[in-house]
Amino acid sequence: MIKRTAAIALALATAWAPLVQAQGYPNKPIRVVLGYTAGGAADAAARPLMRVLEPLLGQAIIVEPKPGTAGGVAADFISKVPPDGYTLYFADGGPFTTAPHLTKVGYHHLNSFTHIGHVCSTGSVLVVHPSSPFKSVGDVVAAAKKEPEKWSYGTSGVAGPHHFSGELLKSVAGVNLLHIPYKGGAPAMTDLMGNQVPMLFSSLTAAVGPYKSGKVRALAVTSPKRSGAYPDVPTMEELGYKGFDSTGWFELMGPAGMAPEVVARLSQALLKAGEDKNLQEQYKQLGCDAEFLTPAQTVEKVKSDHAKWGKVIKDANIKAE
Repeated sequence: MIKRTAAIALALATAWAPLVQAQGYPNKPIRVVLGYTAGGAADAAARPLMRVLEPLLGQAIIVEPKPGTAGGVAADFISKVPPDGYTLYFADGGPFTTAPHLTKVGYHHLNSFTHIGHVCSTGSVLVVHPSSPFKSVGDVVAAAKKEPEKWSYGTSGVAGPHHFSGELLKSVAGVNLLHIPYKGGAPAMTDLMGNQVPMLFSSLTAAVGPYKSGKVRALAVTSPKRSGAYPDVPTMEELGYKGFDSTGWFELMGPAGMAPEVVARLSQALLKAGEDKNLQEQYKQLGCDAEFLTPAQTVEKVKSDHAKWGKVIKDANIKAE
């Protein structure tokens, strides 16, 4: 009887432990890993957010880069950490919406994680040299239909978000464009400004300087709404490609099994941070439009993008490098 009572007491204590921990959360610094090196887009988007979250959560937040396989190393790492809310991931969508279609990963894009909240989104921008005959996306499509073997577009690499933007345009417009992958956005932009490639699907951040200085002409952005960094550049949707949405995004997430109370605490802080006008302006300058979503909304976004990009990858026969 004593042994049984002790076993019941131990079971109850074990069951209540996460709740007790959650009620006091957070009571020590929080570590947030990145999937890329310091100084990149993820780092630039993460750090101002963490500065806003620290006073809201009452704890220091330590940002730790854990680069490798386009965010995959960090995703795999996070899927295996204790679900106590003290190790989180400021993630881009790639490891969850495209990577599982291209390679074998050691996690499930939904079941292995707790998706806490979408933070901001950023599309690609289609740019050409100022001397280009292309004044609009319509010009590009017409030329590609007239001479289907002639025209090409550059991007920062195979199976990246800008490659997917190009393939989505090919799909919805019914045209053929040869993909020219570069080893990064910088050499791709250099070749475009040198008039060595007809057009380029670029990140908003990489193109904003050349665009504002007149070194490139922007034809359209691939996000569903106009970018704050390119207010005069139309969206693909505005140009008649209904439902065209090719955006990358960032979210805050953790491993599966986090206590609901901890998730609620983090989600509430994240939504509150999203109201910060200075943070919104910083994201606008980065070309990443603030869009803070609830956990449920974030899960739906992951599901939707996973399905959409799976179809694009299959139809275009895109293979990982």
